[in-house]
Amino acid sequence: MQPIIRQLAESKEPSIRFKVRVRVLGEGENSPEVRQLRNCIKRSVRVQALLGDRDQSGRVRPVGQVYRKWAGAHWVLATLADLGYPPADQDLMPILDQVLDCWIEPTSIQEHIVRPGESPYGRRHGVPIINGRARRCASQQGNALFSAVSLGLIDARCHQLADLLLRWQWPDGGWNCDRQPEASISSFWESLIPLRALAAYAKATGRCQALQATERAAELFLSRHLYLRRRDGQPMNPQFLRLHYPTYWRYDVLFGLKVVAEAGFIGDPRCRNALDLLGSRQLPDGGWPAEERFYQNTNPNTSGYDLVSWGGVSRHTMNEWVTADALYVLRMAGRLDGQGAGKDTEL
Repeated sequence: MQPIIRQLAESKEPSIRFKVRVRVLGEGENSPEVRQLRNCIKRSVRVQALLGDRDQSGRVRPVGQVYRKWAGAHWVLATLADLGYPPADQDLMPILDQVLDCWIEPTSIQEHIVRPGESPYGRRHGVPIINGRARRCASQQGNALFSAVSLGLIDARCHQLADLLLRWQWPDGGWNCDRQPEASISSFWESLIPLRALAAYAKATGRCQALQATERAAELFLSRHLYLRRRDGQPMNPQFLRLHYPTYWRYDVLFGLKVVAEAGFIGDPRCRNALDLLGSRQLPDGGWPAEERFYQNTNPNTSGYDLVSWGGVSRHTMNEWVTADALYVLRMAGRLDGQGAGKDTEL
């Protein structure tokens, strides 16, 4: 066992230990030891902080601000899903109801066609259809679906969410909320989480339409090697090259690789450049840093406040959360033991 893996396997964070044992070392999720570990996650200080502000019904407060960044019920549920929280816990049903009811509320999903010459911003609610394409922030429905599936809480509303994502998928395989009529290319930000959700949903349900949609969505990313423009081969966005945890609805190359691995496409040769890039970020101690963050822990009254810290930011110090995800990606790509490009690969 590599020293960095051994170090993380002994982390004080039960979620890190879970990620390493299950996603890096391949231990079965149904083993008694892993089930016990997931119960430790449920009782952990981190999870208790995430779930600490609930009303008498068990809903995350403020109840009416489900999407509040990053402390609203939507983000709490998505975080629990990524942490390895134990499945089928009925204690989470009030939060799931809170989230799903928000994203399938009739006025928020009602479609309306925007005709030529009509302002695309004329209606605040609903889903405008412009030039035949649904303009929707599908990462919202995607995260809700991924959370429900990962937490073992699938019900009829999840099938409705999947149907919406299938209906709103663009011809190039992704999704976009851009209301400019000329927009014709899907957004990486809005497409990665729906890809993740539909991949998990297809695995859980065996639904062939979801699997086909997953393949189309994966192609959006693979055709750009996960971060490169097709027209000139240059990085699409400098932020895509920096490592983060969590990414929330944003995108970076590690999150892209993680989702592609979960969906079963990490063996595609077009992942090679992104894997080389990830390898180039490895630190001398074997870990990976968080090079930037999208959250703050200082002012709960402003956007971007997270209820917990995720290890801080430093280009020279390992971040456990980033490292656990990086090791998972490398394991799935067959590079965990040093195969392929190493740390000195140039961009």
